[in-house]
Amino acid sequence: MGARNLTRDSVLAERVEVADSLWARFMGLMGRPSIEPGFGLWLSGTNGIHMFFMRFAIDAVFLARPDADGHRAVLATRRAVRPWVGLVPLVRGADGCLELPVGAIDASGTVTGDLIRLS
Repeated sequence: MGARNLTRDSVLAERVEVADSLWARFMGLMGRPSIEPGFGLWLSGTNGIHMFFMRFAIDAVFLARPDADGHRAVLATRRAVRPWVGLVPLVRGADGCLELPVGAIDASGTVTGDLIRLS
């Protein structure tokens, strides 16, 4: 699976792993030494993330529920979220979070309101 910004015609992540169980969402990227360029982790059905036990910073993109075409609007972006900062503030209306390497948001030009396709 990948993540593409349809509004900007850019790529957020070439490879996206899906975390769709409670345990997988809780674990997220914890325990991993780093996040590779081009990789993303999709945390489905969540409006918040934590950075406990993380070893590296990440970019986070919070997305709305899919529209009739399966596209998701960007509700919020968080750049370079530092490890060990605890809970990241909840994003009202979010139905998932895409965790990415630092710089992915800026490289793709992603802003609030853009449409994203996960496929």
